Amino acid sequence: MTEPDLHSLKIDRSASSFRRRRGWGGLVGWLVVLAVLGGALFVFRVPLLEFVDGLRLPKVSVLQVSKQSAAAASAVSGTAANGYVVAAKRAALSADTPGRIVEMNVTEGSVVKKGQVVARLYAEEYRAALLRAEKELEAQRASVARARVDVEAAALEIATREADVQRAQADIDEQAAALELAKAKLERAEKMLREKIWDAQTVDNARAELVRVQGALDAAQAGLRAARAASAQSRGRVDALQAAVSESEARVPVLESGVALARATLDKTEVRAPFDGIVVLKDAEVGEVVTPNGVGGNARGSVATMVDWSSLEVQVELPETSLEAAVVGENARIYLDAYPDRAYAGHVQRIWPTANRQKATVEVRVAFDVPDTMLRPEMGARVVFAPKDVQPAASSAEATILIPLAAVVSIEGAKFVFVLERDVARARAVKLGEERGGRVLVQQGLSGGERIVAQPPYSLKDGDRVHIQE
Repeated sequence: MTEPDLHSLKIDRSASSFRRRRGWGGLVGWLVVLAVLGGALFVFRVPLLEFVDGLRLPKVSVLQVSKQSAAAASAVSGTAANGYVVAAKRAALSADTPGRIVEMNVTEGSVVKKGQVVARLYAEEYRAALLRAEKELEAQRASVARARVDVEAAALEIATREADVQRAQADIDEQAAALELAKAKLERAEKMLREKIWDAQTVDNARAELVRVQGALDAAQAGLRAARAASAQSRGRVDALQAAVSESEARVPVLESGVALARATLDKTEVRAPFDGIVVLKDAEVGEVVTPNGVGGNARGSVATMVDWSSLEVQVELPETSLEAAVVGENARIYLDAYPDRAYAGHVQRIWPTANRQKATVEVRVAFDVPDTMLRPEMGARVVFAPKDVQPAASSAEATILIPLAAVVSIEGAKFVFVLERDVARARAVKLGEERGGRVLVQQGLSGGERIVAQPPYSLKDGDRVHIQE
């Protein structure tokens, strides 16, 4: 067999061949890198341009101009403050004892009456404890009744013993009289014997009669002592039975307390509404464990949250400089953000006795004169403190435009706002009306729907491009 020719497989390591291949490989690599960079720039060109604009262009926030009802516009007249609808009477219903929910009778929006059962916890062991306590109390009361019957029977026995004593005493009296008679007969018989009128036999008979009567008297006296002892024994038995009755009667209140405790413990498994109201939040479901104060990692603290709808009011933070406008009992107008075309009549309910040092405000609560079902807790509201009641504006009144004062700039004495055209800010002259509470009425210059710069920076000029912050 001939050997294979392996010279053709040998790597050419000469310098010229190595430089030639190395030069072509480097060129191809650079072309690939440039292609990748070009593709990346094309794909990420928009974020890169936005990043560059964010570095070099002024950053502004934008708000949408919208028309509002005349009622909402009237909220800028008078001293005003923003706040929220809150419930003065609100309760998070919680169980007084730990347990698992087996029945849930309400959901969000449920109308409940005071004392109505909102939820029930597992209570079989508490119900059994109550039944046992009731049976023990029933047995104890029966024991007292039996003891009283025994006392009455013993009292009747005392009467019998007293009658025995009286009979024994009468027997003694009778035997004592018989003894005196027997003594007299014996003396007469002995006298007659001395006079030899009667014989000795008669004397013996009289003496025997005396002995018999004396024995009967002794027996009667013994019977009296026995009757008196029996009477005393009966009285002692009555006293013992009366003590037993007193002891049994003393245990009745203890057992009644046990029944009351067992019933109270059972009642703790029922979560009841403390007042008439509406459930605004359902905090637990059937099968979940609830505990007082939410003790436990997987336990709920409350079953449901309810509010008294008639106690809804508006909570506002009034600046200290405007506090004189709020007077307890004075009228106010309430405008809800959800229904800006409707004004609610209200009055100042109370003013907090302390101020907020950090905010320089004082909390004021304004009550609705006529609350309705359109109100909801935590709704945004604006309160205008007015010296007299003003009827709500009609919903068909001409719409107006309100913008924040911070969006208005002054240029050579004229008022302007910057209207955005894509990312270009255009200065537009506006005619302004009344201003209150950080907002101003726009009479001319805006028609609604425009996007304006909320707080223009001092360096912003007409035609400048801006970077819009979300």
